Amino acid sequence: MADLPGAAVKRLLTKHGGDLRTSASAIQLAVAAAEDYIARLGQEAGTLAQKERRKTIMDSDIQRAKELLR
Repeated sequence: MADLPGAAVKRLLTKHGGDLRTSASAIQLAVAAAEDYIARLGQEAGTLAQKERRKTIMDSDIQRAKELLR
């Protein structure tokens, strides 16, 4: 079961996809892709926080992780 709500992902796809309709299977794939990206982002940000000997992921960790995942 997906953690991200499909309705929110559908709204984003519609908003940024030129107001085209989106199939249910496309929404499911987009949800899976977004969850995968967020998982990798969290892992990288967590590693960065641990290197700094912190137990809290900070916004700077997210920003740096985003750069590293490009």
